[in-house]
Amino acid sequence: MSKRSSDELFQLLKSLEKAEKRNFKLFVQRNLGKADLKITQLFDAMDKMEEYDDEALLRRITSLKREQLPNLKANLYRQILASLRTLRDDGNVENQLHEQMEYTRILYNKGLFQQSLKLLQRIKELAKTYHQSTFWHQALVLEKKIESLHITRSLGNRAETLSSEVNVLNERLALVGNLSNLSLQLYSWYINVGHARNAKDVAAVQEFFASRLPPGAQQVTGFFGRLYLYQAYCWYGFILQDFLLYYRYAQKWVNLFAAEPHMTRVETPYYIKGLHNLLLAHFMLRNYPKFDLTLQLFETFADTDEARVNDNIRVQVFIYLSIARINGHFLRGTFSEGLRLVPDIEARLQEYHLLIDRHRTLVLYYKIASLHFGAGDAVRTVEYLNRIIHQKVDLRSDLQCYARLLHLIAHYELGNFDLLEHLIKSLYRFMARMETLGMVEVEIFRFLRKSFQLDTAARIRSAFSILKGKLEKYESDPFESRSFMYLDIISWLESKIAGGVIQEVIRRRYEAKSSG
Repeated sequence: MSKRSSDELFQLLKSLEKAEKRNFKLFVQRNLGKADLKITQLFDAMDKMEEYDDEALLRRITSLKREQLPNLKANLYRQILASLRTLRDDGNVENQLHEQMEYTRILYNKGLFQQSLKLLQRIKELAKTYHQSTFWHQALVLEKKIESLHITRSLGNRAETLSSEVNVLNERLALVGNLSNLSLQLYSWYINVGHARNAKDVAAVQEFFASRLPPGAQQVTGFFGRLYLYQAYCWYGFILQDFLLYYRYAQKWVNLFAAEPHMTRVETPYYIKGLHNLLLAHFMLRNYPKFDLTLQLFETFADTDEARVNDNIRVQVFIYLSIARINGHFLRGTFSEGLRLVPDIEARLQEYHLLIDRHRTLVLYYKIASLHFGAGDAVRTVEYLNRIIHQKVDLRSDLQCYARLLHLIAHYELGNFDLLEHLIKSLYRFMARMETLGMVEVEIFRFLRKSFQLDTAARIRSAFSILKGKLEKYESDPFESRSFMYLDIISWLESKIAGGVIQEVIRRRYEAKSSG
């Protein structure tokens, strides 16, 4: 994957589509003419670059002096944003409301108060329909200003009605704000740490959740209030590995959009994330039929115009649909078939490399490594895991740990016994430092060390059987079960005992449950 550029102008320019680039050229001609030819030169030069480099840029534009570059880049950044603003998305509700608010202020400044009030009523109705409380609040503030400063001859108790409406909305905004804060903070905890690692983590998360869940949260009304409530419970259940709780609120999340289909177009990223969480919940609980039905729903949505409206949406669909498709192969034991997805995923990662955060990239690499491992290709497994291990990031310490564990097992599969002792010691220290070292990992380390001394196939199979018996005791332990989420170690042991590959073990299990 290409190196990510941190230059903001380069990232913005590279995100432009062909139509947006043409619009920029027309915008510059119309608004700047030939007065600022260097802006166009800078745009063209950066557009041709694969990676941003100041020195290469100055060599391309010989008339440009180094001291001029920062100001010229800042100007180009502003002009690109200004040109994009002219490409209005008439279907975007927020754009519509923003535009209507601007019209209202124009009318107010012209002294046309009745026309302003009439338009404000339409804005409030549209804001209520699409749950855009901030625009609703803006409309109320301007409406109060007009009523308090000017004689509008409004009928009845308008002042009391407006005051009551503002009070109700303020209470709702406060509750929604608290719920969104809770959801965001829990999500941040997961991104940085992963699942609860021990009793200390569990107690900390439970105390955090209980102390910050607003009173009356369960009775919250309104689309966004319920959305943030369901999100908060999703992250809470996921961190604690309470997958029934996670599933229950992920389903509520998706049902929220099913009840108000028009919100799918307005808040598409939230809908996509809801589908992702519901699919992940089905995957964790091995809900085979429900997983397939939800994946079909996601696939159908991915073919709609809403799923292709902009880069942000396209990237989100790609990431979460790729994860879901791979998880589907994990469930069915069709790892070799799943490897057909990898070339397209690699191509998309390259195409979107400036837009995809490192966390998502690491998750996809781990998924691909697991596909190769399940298909019996330990060499490719190591290649993809190295991409995770060699990344200098401070995200998902749990993923970093289990990538190293799978990396260790893959080297065992390859017979690289001269590396194992060093890898075991290194991984032991790493997992202990990250507080993810449990009895499952300790037992695996003990087995691998002893395996060096086993000289016959029968003794090795016997050792695998003993290890399987030991690890099965930990599957129901809430602080050890995390290990089985990242690596289906029991299926690997069964494949070693039977003399096959992991995907054969999982496929037989899937077929038995499906037929039953």
